[in-house]
Amino acid sequence: MDLFLLRHAEAGEAPRDEDRVLTKKGHEQARAVAAGIDWLGLGLTAVLSSPLPRAMQTAQPVADALSLDLERAEALAPGRSPSEALALLADRGDNVLLVGHEPQLSAIAQAISGGRVHMRKAMLAHLELDSPNPAQGELAWLLAWRHLGRLGHA
Repeated sequence: MDLFLLRHAEAGEAPRDEDRVLTKKGHEQARAVAAGIDWLGLGLTAVLSSPLPRAMQTAQPVADALSLDLERAEALAPGRSPSEALALLADRGDNVLLVGHEPQLSAIAQAISGGRVHMRKAMLAHLELDSPNPAQGELAWLLAWRHLGRLGHA
């Protein structure tokens, strides 16, 4: 199984953290990520996102580019555990994209690979899972939004 983790793009400020939306640059990052993911031909079978607007706005261009439905997942909201997020993988196919927040995404990568990763905004991680339950595997690669944008416009 291949698991892909995508941190939301740049978001602006708001009185409540859960109300933050993408900035102009954040929308640019989300489009670049979508173009790169489309170009890579990852064969995604599902796109799941945190319910917060900044994550949904990052995930929607990817889902649109791949003609997939975007699934809203409370387990990807800030403060949720890696195990809650990993439980989402059941019955979703072999290539799943989870879109969310730090520090949860890094914690998911660490739970799977044992290694430490820092997910920057609009960064995509690819984890190759030997076993989804318990989740074990290794980090295959990380790509920043700029790299994905270059690939998508190659």
